[in-house]
Amino acid sequence: MTELLQQAIAQIQKLPPDQQDAIAARFLAELQDEQKWETRFAATTDDQWDQMAAMVRQEIAEGETVPLDEVFPTKK
Repeated sequence: MTELLQQAIAQIQKLPPDQQDAIAARFLAELQDEQKWETRFAATTDDQWDQMAAMVRQEIAEGETVPLDEVFPTKK
């Protein structure tokens, strides 16, 4: 277990049981969601990646995209 995780657990242990359970439920849901994504990515075939890339290239060519700088402006 990492030091950071140990610190987090030590802080969580100081909370009332209902708050501990709420944090544990969120944590477990996040782990389950992450596992689902890893499984889906691992199951994606090269053909599927190629199809997605072609779709993105088409959207770019048709002007259906927004530059990332407009979505996430850089701080000046």
